[in-house]
Amino acid sequence: MRRSHHHIRRFVLPVVLCAAFALSVSGAVIKLYLKDGGYQSVSEYQIQKDRVRFYSTERGEWEEIPLDLVDLKRTRAEQQDLEQSLHEDRKLQQQEDAAVRRNREQAALVPSDPGAYLISGAKLVPVPQAESKLIKNKRRNILKILTPIPIISGKATVELPGLHARTVTAETLPEFYFRLAQAERFGMIRLTPKKDSRVAEKVTIIPVANLPEEEPDLIEVFRQQAGDDLYKVWPTKPLTPGEYAVVEFSAGELNMQIWDFSCEPKAQR
Repeated sequence: MRRSHHHIRRFVLPVVLCAAFALSVSGAVIKLYLKDGGYQSVSEYQIQKDRVRFYSTERGEWEEIPLDLVDLKRTRAEQQDLEQSLHEDRKLQQQEDAAVRRNREQAALVPSDPGAYLISGAKLVPVPQAESKLIKNKRRNILKILTPIPIISGKATVELPGLHARTVTAETLPEFYFRLAQAERFGMIRLTPKKDSRVAEKVTIIPVANLPEEEPDLIEVFRQQAGDDLYKVWPTKPLTPGEYAVVEFSAGELNMQIWDFSCEPKAQR
């Protein structure tokens, strides 16, 4: 957009004015619109009877222009929008700063013991580590024994006893602090009900190589480091009612450690 410079005067010395008032937006650049469609980039402007005095950000000095050349209505409307935007930005920044302080204070309260800690209001609730078992498919094991060449891979599941966890949350976006025991993978999984147990993952033993392929039902999560071996973790999408767990594991080593919890939203209770 072109800028107009009609009847602009430059001032070297400041002018004392009794009826003038200044308008600025926290050091932001303001567009002083002109009626011919152009504008001046200014950091401050003053209306003085029949003239407008402004500080040009392009030339770094005070100038003035006749008031009847300035589109004050458009200038003030955009200035109000800018002020509102800056106010919202400051508010968001204050909220972010407060959240960072709360997280820092909260993280300092997490015990040094490895494990998962559910954030419940201002409290941290330790989640008991679940006992898990590797359950093999007996029928497939017999077939492997009877077949000279193991053409059928072994199948197994990692299961937790019972259908419900002791730790229950009504939050659909539960947040946990998780302190790692080792530098391993970690995340959140969905547990699948099975008779009187819950399946944490399916395992396939590859023939000949005898290597396990693990298939946990991983949930997409956010991870935020809060200290050495300490992370904050929460799901990216609301959880549906059911059984879940925070887990730590090394892929292909069948060493999954599990901290289970139930998600029971208030609407379901």
